Amino acid sequence: MGSAEESRQARVRLPQLKLDELLEELQARLDAARGTRDRVHSLLEAVLSVGRELDLEQALRSIVEAAAVLVDARYAALGVIGADGKRLSAFHTIGISDEQIAEIGHFPEGHGILGELIRHPEPLRLMKLSGHPASYGFPPHHPPMDTFVGVPIRVREQVFGNLYLTEKRGGAQFDEEDESVLSTLAVAAGVAIDNARLYEESRLRERWLQASAEITHCLMSGNDRAEVLGLIAERARDITSAALAVVALPMENTDSLTAELAFGEAAEAHRGLVLPVDEGLIGRAFSAAASVASPDISAEEHGASGPARFTGLGPAVAVPIGTGERVRGIVLLVRESGGPAFTEKETHALQGFAAQAAVAMELAERREDAEEIAVLKDRDRIARDLHDLAIQRLFATGMTLQSASRFIEHDEASERVSRAVDDLDETIKIIRSTIFGLRAREGAAAPGLRARVVRVVGEAAPVLGFTPSLQMEGLVDTQVAKETADHVVAVLSEALTNIARHARATCAAVVLETDGREVRLTVSDDGVGIPSGGRRSGLSNMAERAEQLGGELRLGSPDGGGTTLVWWAPVGER
Repeated sequence: MGSAEESRQARVRLPQLKLDELLEELQARLDAARGTRDRVHSLLEAVLSVGRELDLEQALRSIVEAAAVLVDARYAALGVIGADGKRLSAFHTIGISDEQIAEIGHFPEGHGILGELIRHPEPLRLMKLSGHPASYGFPPHHPPMDTFVGVPIRVREQVFGNLYLTEKRGGAQFDEEDESVLSTLAVAAGVAIDNARLYEESRLRERWLQASAEITHCLMSGNDRAEVLGLIAERARDITSAALAVVALPMENTDSLTAELAFGEAAEAHRGLVLPVDEGLIGRAFSAAASVASPDISAEEHGASGPARFTGLGPAVAVPIGTGERVRGIVLLVRESGGPAFTEKETHALQGFAAQAAVAMELAERREDAEEIAVLKDRDRIARDLHDLAIQRLFATGMTLQSASRFIEHDEASERVSRAVDDLDETIKIIRSTIFGLRAREGAAAPGLRARVVRVVGEAAPVLGFTPSLQMEGLVDTQVAKETADHVVAVLSEALTNIARHARATCAAVVLETDGREVRLTVSDDGVGIPSGGRRSGLSNMAERAEQLGGELRLGSPDGGGTTLVWWAPVGER
């Protein structure tokens, strides 16, 4: 009886156990379904969140954050592939603090596992990063990472970048579902990035159109050339987020360019600089009559003479004003170091802006020609009136007095009339000389002070072994009298000769400036300084020249060594 009862109870327990198993399996499936539902809901929320962003940088940030939440990753990053298709041009990351990023250093460029996804844009999932053959290791201060999953982001069939996620929380591994979720998010991210790009392009196009309308209004209002060029440079700098904008124009009677306008960072160091047409980004753009770009102008211009002017600056583009043989100048735009390089679309827009600058210069020249023609016509009218009216009247008056003198019996009165006739003859000669001067065509104008200074600096270069940097500010050609200009040229020549003979310098800088009242010449070098003994006849001559004009000569030795010569004098009467 006992065995029969036990058998019956066993038969009762068996269905109960199967029922518990079924209930447990059902509960597990319900939990899985609930988890899948929650995950799909989270994915949909992430897609909607990413799709709402129209600012590209913010959209990229939202994509990284959504990816980290979806797969429960401690670290996440989005690497943007550069124009060369081989390296990363930007790297957006979360999970690592700003302090850690500063300790790690520059963002990765696409080596190791990151480069593996660039070379092979397919989803990649690893249990241990260091176990992959392409593993490159981590730089110092980088947090440890083992588990990894990465997926590419495509925008219109082109790989825009990659999502990288590491360290799933709880010590778990990334699974196929994580990879599938991230791949789905990557598709939505591609759409969001494309929308953000299109929105950004439309906003940028709108800003260019607004700036063009402003420039056109300025042109039609008859503003002078400098004002229009300045407005073009400032608007271009603002729209392209450049740190520095420079407008360089050719100098008459020289083979050099001068930076007439500069705005932004270190603008004072560039304004008035004299630049050779065969060196640097500006010179190459002018010689080639085409746009020239550089990924890092500070490295390219490192060997230029004079003090470093591009420290802290990076990507740059130089765009010609005008085309072909009618290149009238160059617009240079420079971004801060680490900034994005100028794209082809940006360069194309800048070329359109530079074309407006050429129109501004053409209109200014036409206005100057019209004013000159008006002056010449007025001179011709004055000369004609003097010849046809004034001289004839004076001549008639003189003839009348000569005829009348025969009837004058008083000797003193007759002598006075004769002197009056002689005075009239002299007056007629003066008027005729004036008429000749008004009607005479001027020959080739003598070179101005700017051109003479450029020539002196150029002639000194072979003797010095280097070309001094040259910077000129103010209306030195129109405000400085000829006598004062002659002294400036002589002093500059003597100063450069002294540097070549005695200073043993490796670089020198020349600055010529005027405010309309005084003209100031500063010549500095990095040589051995002024010797305590020896002849100083050259310095004495320079000091005497300054004293003759009511000016002064000062010499100094900067803390860094070398010599600084400052010579100033009143501009004089023109």
